[in-house]
Amino acid sequence: MRATPGPLVIIGGAEDKQGDCVILRELIRLAGGEQARIVVITAATEFPIEVGNEYVQVLTRLGAEEVHPLHIVKREDASAPFAVRLVERASCVFFTGGEQGRITRLLGGTQLDAALHRRHGDGLVLAGTSAGASVMSSTMIVEGEAETSPRPGIVHMEPGMEFLNGVVIDQHFAQRGRLGRLLSAVTKYPHHLGMGIDENTAVVVSGVECRVIGTGAVSIVDASALTYANVESADRGEPLALCGIRLHVLPAGHRFDLRDRRPILEDVEPHRGDEELTS
Repeated sequence: MRATPGPLVIIGGAEDKQGDCVILRELIRLAGGEQARIVVITAATEFPIEVGNEYVQVLTRLGAEEVHPLHIVKREDASAPFAVRLVERASCVFFTGGEQGRITRLLGGTQLDAALHRRHGDGLVLAGTSAGASVMSSTMIVEGEAETSPRPGIVHMEPGMEFLNGVVIDQHFAQRGRLGRLLSAVTKYPHHLGMGIDENTAVVVSGVECRVIGTGAVSIVDASALTYANVESADRGEPLALCGIRLHVLPAGHRFDLRDRRPILEDVEPHRGDEELTS
C-alpha cells in the first residue's frame, strides 16, 4: 500500500503557550498524544538554546512523551547521523520562528532535508510557526514591505522547503498588515494560492484539504481568475491595479480545498443574521 503524507500544521506565529494552547494541543494529538515524539528544529532563530528550551517545556507540559531540540547552526550539522536519527524516530518535527532564509540555507539539500521529505511522505507530522510556516511552501516570501497597497518589487521570493506545493504562505498576517505584500506575491506567481495566517491561528493540511484552528483567520488569495493587472506598466513603488482576484477569509472551523480552490461549506452552519434582524 502507498503511504500517505503526514499532516502539516502551519502556524501564523505567536501561538498561545500559556492558556488553552489549542494549536499546540492539536499538534500533540496529531503526533500521537501521550506517545508523541517531537523534534524542535531551531535553525531559524539566533537564540536556539532559549527558543528550544521554551518549546521543550511547553510541549512536555502539554503531554508529549518526548521533546528534543535540534540545533542546526552550520550545514554540517544537518548531515550529522545524530540529527538524522532524531528525525527517523520522531512522530513530529516542529520548525521554530526566526528567519526563514536560515532554514533553507542550513537544511536545503542535506541528509536531514532528505530524511524530512522521506518521513513526511510516510506520515510524519510537520509543523512550523512564523518563519517555520513560510518555509513549508515550494516558493516562499523572504522579506517584503507591510502596511502598503500591492506594488511592484515590494516582495522578495525564494524557494522554500517544498512540503506544500502551489501555495505561498505569509504569517503574522492581520497583525502586521501584510495583505498588500501577499497580493504582490501572487501577482508574480498567479498559479499559486496566497495564504495569509493570523497570529495564534493555524492551517492543518491533510492531503488537498486544509482546516483552520485558533483565534484568528486565514486569508486565501486566488489570482487564477485575474482579468487585469498593470504589472508591466507600473513603475517600482506605484500601486498596482488588480482586477478579478478572489479573497476568502476563513476563521476556525472552516475548511478549504486546495486542489479545487474553493471553501468547503457543506458542514458550516448558515449565517442567520437576517432572521435575527426580522424576528
